[in-house]
Amino acid sequence: MRDFTNLIKNIPDYQEFLTVDEMDASTLKLQAEYPDKVQVTEAGRSRKGRPIYCLKIAGGKKNAFMFGCPHPNEPMGAMMLEYFTRAIVEDDALRESLGYTWYIIKSIDVDGTQLNEKWFKGPFTLTNYARNYFRPAGYEQAEWTFPLSYKKYTFDKPIPETQVLMKIIDEAKPVFMYSLHNSGFGGTYWYLTKDLSPIWEKLYAASKKQNIPLHLGEPEVNYITPYAPAIFPLIGQEDTYDYYEKFADAPPETLMSAGGSSGGYAAKYDTVTLVTELPYFYEERIQSDKQMPFTRREAALKKLDYYHENERTVETYYSQVKHLISGDNPFAKMVELSLKHAQQSYETEKAFVESSEDYAGPCKESEAFDNLELPKFFGLFMWTLTIRACEHELEKEHTDEDKALLAKVHDACEKEFAARGETVERDIHYEVTPIKKLVSIQLESGMIVADYLNPEK
Repeated sequence: MRDFTNLIKNIPDYQEFLTVDEMDASTLKLQAEYPDKVQVTEAGRSRKGRPIYCLKIAGGKKNAFMFGCPHPNEPMGAMMLEYFTRAIVEDDALRESLGYTWYIIKSIDVDGTQLNEKWFKGPFTLTNYARNYFRPAGYEQAEWTFPLSYKKYTFDKPIPETQVLMKIIDEAKPVFMYSLHNSGFGGTYWYLTKDLSPIWEKLYAASKKQNIPLHLGEPEVNYITPYAPAIFPLIGQEDTYDYYEKFADAPPETLMSAGGSSGGYAAKYDTVTLVTELPYFYEERIQSDKQMPFTRREAALKKLDYYHENERTVETYYSQVKHLISGDNPFAKMVELSLKHAQQSYETEKAFVESSEDYAGPCKESEAFDNLELPKFFGLFMWTLTIRACEHELEKEHTDEDKALLAKVHDACEKEFAARGETVERDIHYEVTPIKKLVSIQLESGMIVADYLNPEK
């Protein structure tokens, strides 16, 4: 397997993230500079009518597809693609030796990405990121609205951005697909749609080179079984359905609102999909194996209680203005969806934690950090979305009385956010991970998988 040292070492020391307008300008500039190598097409339009540009860079018989910002609060992949598109165009030998024609979209959710741009230029603190955070409800996420039919559940409403992805996947039938995500906190971990155990050590080495530890605390979902430490199968809504079917008191189909994933959709072409999760922020406790004086179950239950209290408190404010929320309010949709399923989600996960033997043993410090400290940070997002939902309505036509109520709730939530944010900044002793390091890991991981899947070149 080839060495990608030269490709990785030339990654710029990025100090900020690009906006959608900056990405689009760079894409069109690259085409203007290399019209014989780069083809840019308008692959479709967003829900708000913005163009979604796709670059096609020929280099081989097999096709690969990479797309950034499937979750718009995760622009790390866009920065990787910003570098990679120019690097692969300017290095003929590398492009030809990899043996792929590349289809690349820097930001698939351009509308959502623009709603995150206030934190893209810094300062890079937990509270500034959280205060300017946006993520759409699951049924409006490009990554999670592919058509799906499983048991008693059907989803058949792919949003325009997802339709763009479907069109390219169907056209290109890629051997390799890279859905570019990143996490807010922790270490490096990966998802793959296939067990590629021969390359595990190479993936680990890509992270180690940048001095970023593996994420060995709690997984994103508790019902996943890893291929290897920090390497997981890419699960889908089918797995979520089975989880609810076993542990929830309500029918699974009543608890679900999203569709299938890009990896699940592309599986019909035997496409291997990779996701590399990388943290904006790091804290040394995320890699500690030190045993704590309590069980993992005790810590996990405290996490559930914290989120439950957080959601219930948000609801006391949001319920006051819910009748004033417009149908086009993007911030309120996630709040309403979370509150709708809050009680059932709490009870279901509690039943899982209480019954699983995996939670019976001693708690590692990394698991304790995930369960007891990080909820303080992630809990801020509900407050931000409620605040921004009020701000969205304050720009619309409402009566003076209704605007006064919106302003009152807005200000109360701002105070609550500030108080909780102060606790986060005090209790989590974090460092900001340099963008270059994360782009390096993400790019090298992608090249390792792509190279492995195309041995013939």
